[in-house]
Amino acid sequence: MPLVISQQVSIPDDEIQLTAVRAQGAGGQNVNKVSTAIHLRFDVPASSLPAFYKERLLAASDRRISSEGVVVIKAQRFRSQDKNRQDALERLQQLVRQVSATQRKRRPTKPSANSRRKRVDQKTQRGKTKALRGRVDY
Repeated sequence: MPLVISQQVSIPDDEIQLTAVRAQGAGGQNVNKVSTAIHLRFDVPASSLPAFYKERLLAASDRRISSEGVVVIKAQRFRSQDKNRQDALERLQQLVRQVSATQRKRRPTKPSANSRRKRVDQKTQRGKTKALRGRVDY
């Protein structure tokens, strides 16, 4: 079943390489015996993704994307291989969706006259309060 990114875009299963490996960390005998972690590899330049997605993915400064343009995700959060496989696929889906979202251009704004006046008034008030903290003469 292909990995659905949007209504028009999906990644076929044959482009995603999933390998079961042994997980790291605590877990006792289960970690030592069973290959529950999933190593996901997705070659961006060789994929069938539209050019827009490829350019965005390759330009992204994400440590999961190698210099050759291969997305490498290691999923070992869960104790079962199926859950880790699902987790790895969801993380790939999330990464591709994340780079496809365009940021709105920031429109520069200025503080209002009222907010500037309030700020100056607060500074003046604070200065008066501090001035009262001086030495008291009898």
